[in-house]
Amino acid sequence: MQVTETQAEGLKRAYRVVLPASELGAKADNRLNEMKDRVQLKGFRPGKVPVAHLKRMYGKSVMAEVIEQAVTEANGKIVEENGLRLALQPRVELPQDEAEVRGVIEGGADLTYTVELEVLPKIELGNFKDISITRPVVEVTEAEVDETLNRLADANRAYEAKDGAAASGDRVTVDFVGSIDGVPFEGGAGEGIQVVIGSNSFIPGFEEQLVGIAAGEERTLEVTFPEAYAARELAGKAASFQVTAKTVEAPGAFTLDDEFAKSLGQESLDKLKEQVRTRISQEHSGVARQKVKRALLDGLDELHKFDVPPTLVSQEFDGVWAQVQQDLTAQKRTFEDEGTTEEAARVDYQKIAERRVRLGLVLAEIGERNNIQVTDDEVTRAVVERARQFPGQEQQVWDYYRRTPQALASVRAPLFEEKVVDFLLELANVTDQSVTREELYKEDEDKAV
Repeated sequence: MQVTETQAEGLKRAYRVVLPASELGAKADNRLNEMKDRVQLKGFRPGKVPVAHLKRMYGKSVMAEVIEQAVTEANGKIVEENGLRLALQPRVELPQDEAEVRGVIEGGADLTYTVELEVLPKIELGNFKDISITRPVVEVTEAEVDETLNRLADANRAYEAKDGAAASGDRVTVDFVGSIDGVPFEGGAGEGIQVVIGSNSFIPGFEEQLVGIAAGEERTLEVTFPEAYAARELAGKAASFQVTAKTVEAPGAFTLDDEFAKSLGQESLDKLKEQVRTRISQEHSGVARQKVKRALLDGLDELHKFDVPPTLVSQEFDGVWAQVQQDLTAQKRTFEDEGTTEEAARVDYQKIAERRVRLGLVLAEIGERNNIQVTDDEVTRAVVERARQFPGQEQQVWDYYRRTPQALASVRAPLFEEKVVDFLLELANVTDQSVTREELYKEDEDKAV
């Protein structure tokens, strides 16, 4: 085998490889000799088929298999001898000329091909103790618990039919047909829709104009869709709704007591409060965790600056960009609606793709050097949790992951990432800071804009 390096730029390598016909022919003959004892052909006793006859019948297919194996072995040897770590599978370019291909297959010519490799960069890990992170800590207050309990009670409140006009807080069951400039629009009609006046569940102005309506009464409601309405064809437009009230109901009284707790499956109000407090604490911890993780990744990004494999970045960008376009299409929005242009957005998302690839390589390097692994039991538990999200289809979900390696890898990857994050947080300079609930969530809302 003769190997000549033809490119060594950045993370790209290319080699010209020559596999002598004599070597390929010898391997093909060995394969045919191995076949002789297994092949059964009419007119020949087992093991007595002449190799020359086998070569006439199977020579080309055997040589094709030999070439495939030889190329794979040659590429592996190049990687090993040069101490390379591949970012992607090698890209092999075999001869295209028919006469040349025929000569190789028939064993009369050397095989000359090129192989292009994209390698992983050498990563010098920074000092993780240089990363300073502030971890927000929120104490669950009695007011939060009471607020949640009141929402629970309100959501489970019974309504009773009432005579007379509807007031704020009442539930009105309506039929309606919406139109714009006298023309009904898609999705603008409904029957038996329950509207709680004051819940702000409908577009602005709809609920307020139901105040004073009585069962059996018809009204025309004049409203304007918000400028940021999800259906862009309706955003900012004035509409009329012909509404008929079917029933008017007043909210029943409720008492936060043990009986109410039992109606929700808890043995007492104290137990319900404990459950609510735990749930709120978990929600706060989840938000705090995301903030800490984002700060950690920002710190890792600052510590590590190196070139990343361009094809990996391209693949990551393609996935991100496809999701961006899908979201815009679903929302019927444009880049101009988002205050940017397609060209500027491409530049921004290209940077995001590069950051993701770089951080992924850093996290993988940290995990490898510190022997951080995800066990099969951990993956199994995660798959079980995912299956539970589809009641009645648990077995189908389980079978899908069991049969699909890529899907299973999509479960393992985030588990690995979280383990590496936990490892790094033990080394980084993390300081707890008490904040209010509003402070905890406000920054996320700002970042979402």
